[in-house]
Amino acid sequence: MSNDVTADGTSSEFYDGDSELVRDWSIDRETFSVPWGKAMMWIFLLSDTFIFTCFLTSYMTVRLSAGDAWPNTSEVFALTIAGHDIPLVLIAIMTFILISSSGSMAMAVNFGYRMDRKRTAVLMLITAAFGASFVGMQAFEWTKLISEGVRPWSNPFGAEQFGSTFFMITGFHGLHVSIGVIYLVWVAKKVFKGDYDKTNSYHNVEIAGLYWHFVDLVWVFIFAFFYLW
Repeated sequence: MSNDVTADGTSSEFYDGDSELVRDWSIDRETFSVPWGKAMMWIFLLSDTFIFTCFLTSYMTVRLSAGDAWPNTSEVFALTIAGHDIPLVLIAIMTFILISSSGSMAMAVNFGYRMDRKRTAVLMLITAAFGASFVGMQAFEWTKLISEGVRPWSNPFGAEQFGSTFFMITGFHGLHVSIGVIYLVWVAKKVFKGDYDKTNSYHNVEIAGLYWHFVDLVWVFIFAFFYLW
């Protein structure tokens, strides 16, 4: 602790830690050990968590207050294979793909911190391919339901609110996955070119991983609340 005398003759006390904090901020040094990009991603994911929470809460409220019977998701999302209706088979495959993509993304982060450019880039591209497959399957799911007459304002299977909640929640999540695919490809390209070797900033791979794991986790909640309930 140090004593300083102000212009009016009074003394003020400053702790050395406070002085160092002010000095770090003033010369634009990294005050905290967490990189700014990672901190900003956590803040973004927190805000996105609130949005998805509002969506799922609204869905549960609408479903519980709907006047008409809510459609049986096992029947609505069933696929006919070899003459048999298999419930939720496409949704199960989509869920498996996203869970698998979390594993490949985790390995990419691991190899990233080892500065293994080739394996990191390849694993990120594999993760992006999983994500693109998921979006393609979701597009097929949308096309199937639209062809069966499901709209945001109407639904032949029961409660009209089903269509609006389905397209809103799955569409918003699908948008996140699509953005994530582009994001992963962009980061993988920079990894492969060696841009992060020059700046020693492989934490950007981890930041991309945080986003992707969040997208996967949100889908688990959508799968549980929307398709299994």
